[in-house]
Amino acid sequence: MNFIREELQELNPDAMIIDDMDNALIGIDEHSTRAVYSVEKIIDELIKINNWDEETALEWYGFNISTTYMGEFTPILVHTYRDIK
Repeated sequence: MNFIREELQELNPDAMIIDDMDNALIGIDEHSTRAVYSVEKIIDELIKINNWDEETALEWYGFNISTTYMGEFTPILVHTYRDIK
């Protein structure tokens, strides 16, 4: 468990987290105390954990994470934009 997740659980025990995505957890929203995740880091983790190619990871993310609403403490997903090669 990373320090952001520990802090989040102290500040808001009801905050939703995305399983196996601690490496993509980049912060906590100051006003809503919701988890904030990097979309790009989520994609990287999906590729790493599942041994998927980027296209498969993007498709799975789009269907299973980005469209999911879990109530008022649904995580915030932000694009952190990595270098484009």
